[in-house]
Amino acid sequence: MTNITRRRILQLSGAGAASAATGGLAGILASGRAPAFAQGTTLHWVRGSDYVPVSDQTIKTKINELAQKDLGLKINLEGVDGLTIQARVTSAVSSGSGPDIISAINNWAQLYADSVVDVSDVCEEIGKAQGGYYETAKAIAYDGKKWLAVPNTIVGLQIVNRASWWNEIGYGPEKYPATWEEWRDAGKKLKAKGHPLGQTVAHAFGDANAFWYPYLWSWGGKEVDADGKTVVLGSKETIESVKFAVAMWKDACDEGGLAWDDSGNNRAFLSGSISATNNGASIYLEAKKKPDTYQTADSKPMKDDVFHTPLPKGPAGQFSWHVPFADMVMAYGKNQKPAKDFLRWFHGEKIYEQWWVTQQGFSVGPTKLWENHALWKEDPIMLPFRAAAESGHFAGYAGPANRKAAEVISKYVISDMYAKAVQGMPAEDAVKSAHAELVKIYA
Repeated sequence: MTNITRRRILQLSGAGAASAATGGLAGILASGRAPAFAQGTTLHWVRGSDYVPVSDQTIKTKINELAQKDLGLKINLEGVDGLTIQARVTSAVSSGSGPDIISAINNWAQLYADSVVDVSDVCEEIGKAQGGYYETAKAIAYDGKKWLAVPNTIVGLQIVNRASWWNEIGYGPEKYPATWEEWRDAGKKLKAKGHPLGQTVAHAFGDANAFWYPYLWSWGGKEVDADGKTVVLGSKETIESVKFAVAMWKDACDEGGLAWDDSGNNRAFLSGSISATNNGASIYLEAKKKPDTYQTADSKPMKDDVFHTPLPKGPAGQFSWHVPFADMVMAYGKNQKPAKDFLRWFHGEKIYEQWWVTQQGFSVGPTKLWENHALWKEDPIMLPFRAAAESGHFAGYAGPANRKAAEVISKYVISDMYAKAVQGMPAEDAVKSAHAELVKIYA
């Protein structure tokens, strides 16, 4: 009955003929009219405030205007602190009311599988049209049977470095420490000069996880085996990784990182307190935007004293983690179909590009289409981000990034393991405690 009613409404609106001829959203756009069911509808979209502010503003203005023209939908974008999103979802699900779309960070969507709309049709259409999703984008939003959220973007992570300080100790873009041992030794020299390395071990949803998970994997440690059931964190490889991390922290790192949130390392780098930190491109982009504000000691723009590199490799190889975002259409909502239509429309190449270019490379996109965009030719400093997500794994590796893996992230079990050790807990005890916590979660 819903389909008949919708067809009849489209006919009455004058869009029915075009829709029937071309089908779906393409028909709506071809007709030049918004779908009648959506006229006057406002979609409430909650997402973490963008680290590139102009991108949020683009959604609120340009994208919003286009959505009203093409779909008859008005977008009420609410930017929030990313750390508050999980509490926001819990409250909305509990009350049965709230935002129509909520942007999940990491694999949080797996936690809310019973409270979101199946968006498989939208995701499959986008993926097919754009060369497929990165492994990370799919792992966090697909539960093996259906898509729980529409991948929105992946924030690529690289180490941002102060070139002049690294040059002083014999390193630079062409010659950079290849291993953790070399990185620690270089960091020790830098710290002696007052330019320590910077890394958070606090509860930072992006920066903490994006460093300590691939660091763990590079030593051969992992939370579960490939079956996704057997907890194997308490291995000798994990213990060795923790012991080395403690030594590296004391020898080379800024100990203020114990309290940094996801913007703490940004502030430390831009103030000249640290020589390197694993981060998205937001530090460089901020320095580029304000060359007169962020300068070196000799009054030159800091943006010209920056280069990016991937994380060093460990005994088990080189790994990376890049921060994914995906939009959940909430099952309690009354605007489920308009929300799905909006996300399908937003991720169409011509619309999404208008948002994506404002990111200047901070977003690498959820699909492989964006690797070939002309934007990457505009700034060689950003080029290391172009295909960064190709090498990314995600929480739960070598098993799936499922609901249990999402719970591990939400409780910061892995990063807390390292935090406890650098604060004095014996490595064996820190690993034992984290292993026991994982056993409870995966049981």
